[in-house]
Amino acid sequence: MNPTLRASLFAVLALSMPGLTWAKSSDRNQPIYLDSNNQEGVMDGNSTNVWTGNVTLKQGSLDISAQRAELTQRNGDPSLAVFTGSPVRLRQQQDDGTWMDATASRIEYNMSTETITLIGNYTVKSPRGSNSGQRMVYNTKTGSIKSGGDGTRVKTVIQPKSAGTAKPPEATK
Repeated sequence: MNPTLRASLFAVLALSMPGLTWAKSSDRNQPIYLDSNNQEGVMDGNSTNVWTGNVTLKQGSLDISAQRAELTQRNGDPSLAVFTGSPVRLRQQQDDGTWMDATASRIEYNMSTETITLIGNYTVKSPRGSNSGQRMVYNTKTGSIKSGGDGTRVKTVIQPKSAGTAKPPEATK
């Protein structure tokens, strides 16, 4: 696999969830394994590569499953990666040994702006809490997260440090 493509796929995957610090730091040094029913495209220049059908991507503890993965390159450099599915599922171990899980209908990583966008019924969960809604934009450079703004509600739960014994409150009507 082209080294630039491999590095870009890792960036897409490792950064695909809010909270880069959630990702196990050693994962970025592991090989990427991409498996699908089909793959089509050219691996250089100004091109788009598409993987379809039961797409799985694994790198270290990172595991993504989607129905479709698309990587667009401009001038030989990856510029946009898009994962779609019903839903796209992402799971990755954190450096502290706990796990982060996320789902969304669509996950986009714009390498030019270094932003990740989760679109359509997204949920991000870790032992420290969760966030869900219809749209979340995460800036991987600044750590800034912006959710909502589209007229829908955003739901966030922040667990105390002693979350192992905490139970979520009953929903109010």
